[in-house]
Amino acid sequence: MAIESVKGRQLGGSWGTIAALAAADGSATHPMSRAVLPTQRAMRDLADAVHALCSLHGRHPGVIDHAADRNIQPAAQDWLEQAAAGFAIERNYLAHLTAAAGPLPSTPGQAESEAAVAGQRHALDMLAQSDRTGCAIGAAIALVLDWPTIRKVLDVAADRFGMDSPDMALPIEEETATLVAVLAETPAIERAMAFGSQQILAQHRGLWDLLEARASARNHQ
Repeated sequence: MAIESVKGRQLGGSWGTIAALAAADGSATHPMSRAVLPTQRAMRDLADAVHALCSLHGRHPGVIDHAADRNIQPAAQDWLEQAAAGFAIERNYLAHLTAAAGPLPSTPGQAESEAAVAGQRHALDMLAQSDRTGCAIGAAIALVLDWPTIRKVLDVAADRFGMDSPDMALPIEEETATLVAVLAETPAIERAMAFGSQQILAQHRGLWDLLEARASARNHQ
């Protein structure tokens, strides 16, 4: 089925499930993702967030690259290639922000934090390389859907560090919604896409939990 054939159709079903997951469990609903946005927020909290996000998503290949390499659903390939190209810009942005942020803020329990993020990276790699049809693309979709909230944090950091923010070139939500409607050919694929999406969002929430705990630990030193 061509993607164009479902344009104009009311999109629900599997897209509704993934969109609801992103709305309920995405970064936007976590207190820490909002706490780092005000300009008066301590610079070290912003720097900590930038370092953590770079550690999780600053490597190549990442979630979207792995999903594109292992993709067996032809209808997803154009979207994946667009998303991979767009995320390459985000990865470069993360690298420059991390350099501008300077050293990682001194925080109690640093070794435990590093182990936690390493575990999250491993979980992302497993999801993005899953042989379960739909899982990896679901993970890539959730990353694209959740990234605008994360980008707000990065842009606040860029402003504080005196950097310019590049334009974001990830697929727009309408394109992603249409893709989901096309790919959900069977209940099994639909469930796998939802699982991949849910797990990415859970890893992001886990990262915000960690950043919140690290900020609290610094404040009580």
